[in-house]
Amino acid sequence: MRTFECVCDNVLFFENSLCTQCEREVGWCPHCDGMSPIEPAGTAWRCVRCETALLKCHNYIVEHVCNRMLLAEGADPAVQPLCDCCRHNTLIPDLSVPGHRERWARLEEAKRRLMYQLDALGLPRGDDQDPPLRFQFLTDAIPQGPGQWRSAGDEQVMTGHADGVITINVREADDAERARVRLQMGEDYRTLLGHFRHEVGHYYWDVLVDPDPALRERFVQLFGDPLDPPYGEALKRHYDQGPPADWAERYTTTYATMHPWEDWAETWAAYLELASTLDTAVELGLGRGSVSPYAEAIPLDALLPRYRALGIDLNEMNRAMGLNDILTRNFPDPVVAKLHFVHEVIHASTP
Repeated sequence: MRTFECVCDNVLFFENSLCTQCEREVGWCPHCDGMSPIEPAGTAWRCVRCETALLKCHNYIVEHVCNRMLLAEGADPAVQPLCDCCRHNTLIPDLSVPGHRERWARLEEAKRRLMYQLDALGLPRGDDQDPPLRFQFLTDAIPQGPGQWRSAGDEQVMTGHADGVITINVREADDAERARVRLQMGEDYRTLLGHFRHEVGHYYWDVLVDPDPALRERFVQLFGDPLDPPYGEALKRHYDQGPPADWAERYTTTYATMHPWEDWAETWAAYLELASTLDTAVELGLGRGSVSPYAEAIPLDALLPRYRALGIDLNEMNRAMGLNDILTRNFPDPVVAKLHFVHEVIHASTP
C-alpha cells in the first residue's frame, strides 16, 4: 500500500476521507486509482487531480463508513450507488445497536485493504464468478461496555466462509474482545485484516483450486486429503488434543495443523501478508523491500529473502520501542513449498 498526496502537499492515507491540513474532502478515485481530493460539481463530484466526474458511494455519503467514489458517467445522479467494495455486502451490522456503526467502519477499512490487494494481484472478484464473492457482518452478542458483551440469543456466529459468503463476527472489530480471544487461543496476533485474508483463502480454494484436477492433486500432495479425516472430526481432534509438538517445522500457525483446508487458508493469508508488507516497503522506499511482490515475473524465491530481511528491521524497530515483534511468521521448507503453490495459483489466475 502506498501513501498519497493532497493538492496542499499533505500526505493522504488509504483510510482518509478528509485532508487533515486543508480539510478538503478526499476519496478513492477509480480513474486515478488512488486517493485524491474531491470537490462538488453540480449534482456530482469532481476529482481535483484528474477532473473526472464522480459520485460518492452510498456508504460514504449516507453511512460514513466508506471513502470510495464511482464514475459518474452513465450513472443516475439521483441514485446513490454502492462502490466496487460495498456492493459485495449482503448483510451489515444492526446500526441501532450502539457502537455497531463504528465497528462496521473498521470492518470496511479492513475489507477495502483486502480488495485493493486482490486487485493488485489480479485475482478475480467480479459478479461473474461462481459463486460471487460476498460478505456478511453478524453478531451473537451486544456490546455492554468496554470489553464487555451480553448475549443476544442462542445462535453463535462463527467467522468463516461458505458458498462464496464470508461471515465476520462484529465482535472481532472490538479491540478488547479481539485481544481476549487472541490470548485465549494462544495466537501471536489476531487482526481484522488477517480474518479477511484467511477467509478469502477458502473462497479462492473453491474458485481456483477445487475445479482443477491437476491443482487438486498437487494440493493433496502438499496439504493432505481434505476428505480424510472429515472436517468435523479434524476440528474436534484439534480442540481436544491441540497441535502436534513439531507443528512449527511444517505449518505457519497452530490452527493450520487442524485440517488441510485450514492449512491452505493460513498459508494463503501468510502469502498475502508477505506481499502486502513488501508492497508497502517498496512504496515507502525502504531498501529491504525493493522487489515488487505484484510483478508477475518475480519468483517467490526473490521475495522471501527480502521479507525475512525486512522483518529483522521492523522487529528491531518495535523492540526499540519496547513492543512485540511485528513479523513473527516462520517459513521452514515445507511451508515454503506451500507458499510456492499459492504463488503459482495466484499468478496462473491472472488474465
